[in-house]
Amino acid sequence: MAAVFDKPSLLQRIAPIFQGFDMPLLLGILIMAGAGLVTMYSVGFDHGERFAAHGRNMLIAMGVLFLVAQVPPQRLMSLAIPLYFIGLALLVGVELFGIERKGAQRWLNVGVVIQPSELLKIAMPLMLAWWFQRREGQLKPIDFLVAFVLLGVPAALILKQPDLGTALLVVASGIFVIFFAGLSWKLILPPLVLGAVGVVTLILMEEQWCAPGVDWKVLREYQRIRVCTLLDPFQDPLGKGFHIIQGMIAIGSGGIWGKGFMQGTQTHLEFIPERTTDFIYAAFSEEFGLLGTLALMTGFIFLIVRGLMIALDAPTLFTRLLAGALTLNIFVYAFVNMGMVSGILPVVGVPLPFVSYGGTAMVTLGVGLGMLMSIARSKRLMQT
Repeated sequence: MAAVFDKPSLLQRIAPIFQGFDMPLLLGILIMAGAGLVTMYSVGFDHGERFAAHGRNMLIAMGVLFLVAQVPPQRLMSLAIPLYFIGLALLVGVELFGIERKGAQRWLNVGVVIQPSELLKIAMPLMLAWWFQRREGQLKPIDFLVAFVLLGVPAALILKQPDLGTALLVVASGIFVIFFAGLSWKLILPPLVLGAVGVVTLILMEEQWCAPGVDWKVLREYQRIRVCTLLDPFQDPLGKGFHIIQGMIAIGSGGIWGKGFMQGTQTHLEFIPERTTDFIYAAFSEEFGLLGTLALMTGFIFLIVRGLMIALDAPTLFTRLLAGALTLNIFVYAFVNMGMVSGILPVVGVPLPFVSYGGTAMVTLGVGLGMLMSIARSKRLMQT
């Protein structure tokens, strides 16, 4: 006779933890993680312990993703204010007591050395999504002004470190929330037009603006050099322009089919600087060619489309804004990294998601994807 109460198996006990996971999103994440591991094995096998460390970072990020996915969106919303102000306090701490490396003061020792600006990549969209959720149904122009202040204060602190790349990513994550909240195109178009006019003017007057000794006032000298190097990297091919030139050579030499796995000459003869971090896309393109690059882009597009579908189907304004911003953050990371390596954007030190080596960036990506999975999971559990 069977027992009245059968003891559930281990599988039955852990099954509810996985219930409601968005399988297309999870599959896309696993495929991109696999692509990152394969790429790192090739470019990092003669670069110390990079492959093993990359695999460890990826496992940590997947664990973080899994844990964050268990947190319901309501709890995420309650974390918005504490995370935002903790991030601000840490940025002020960097300004007062920060550790300086290579001319930049971006790190803080709190028992372990951390880079507080990374926290704002998550805290910023959380905070702004919380703000617009509170103002739902009664939005006024002053509410958007407050949102820009909430965005501008940490961005200014990060820019002062200086860290232009991270500042741009934090600003982008906030702008996406503000845009999805209903910012009028009448306010969006003028800055875009002015920016386009500025870029065209800079290109036409490159010789005057990029002449030695010219001070741009609004940018630091190294930032001015990066922009001028983008416009003409061959002015200093063995110095400031070396990164961009070698990246373009590697991408072009890959052709359609690529040179083959672990066969990249530019990569393994160490012509590509930072080949396991910022410029890993050049190494990938050299070995896997145009077809491999298109496959990689297809993977990113799949994740972005799936994330936007989750945002569209989210049940509350907070979850819609947060999911949309987190999804487009992946687009910004991928676009900026590929653009700077290809020579169409200045070099700003932005990693390629899943592929570039870096523990902090990988964990931040895991937190963002975990939040996206939490939003998708809450909707599925509500339906069931």
